[in-house]
Amino acid sequence: MKKVVFVLFAVIGLSAFAQDANSSSALSKGSWIIEANTGTLTTGSTAFSLASTDGFTVYSVGMEGGYFLSDNLALKAGLGYVGGDDMDGQFNYKIGAKYYIIGQIPVGIDFTGASIDGDGANWLGIQGGYAWFVANNVSIEPTLRYNATLDEMKAQSAFQGLIGFVFHF
Repeated sequence: MKKVVFVLFAVIGLSAFAQDANSSSALSKGSWIIEANTGTLTTGSTAFSLASTDGFTVYSVGMEGGYFLSDNLALKAGLGYVGGDDMDGQFNYKIGAKYYIIGQIPVGIDFTGASIDGDGANWLGIQGGYAWFVANNVSIEPTLRYNATLDEMKAQSAFQGLIGFVFHF
């Protein structure tokens, strides 16, 4: 039993060391990221999602990209579109920053907006997650996000769960 526990701790320790080595160059100043998220459809979404209830289908598509201004700190922007049965389309946009604490814990803050027929709603987005580097330039990032509305007359605040697929260049 002691050998099994030792091997388990050794594997966990080596994988943590290997992940830290992989992520360090991907998060350096001058690098770029492209991010595609999947998850729940909610306010100002720039993620990919599909939901169908009682014969009514809603979908969203979008992408985000960014540039590392310094090690671990990226300035990001995103665009998305939401559409569905019997509804007008909605364009979403996002601009903000993402910081990787110890190269593995991405936290972010952004301004998110939705444009609906020339009018729209805005949110302040706050998010945190974990970056699992599956290769030197690819990470999978499960994330929890809170979108705080900036105008309660136009939109509500909402939580969002995402799984991001991030490419680092």
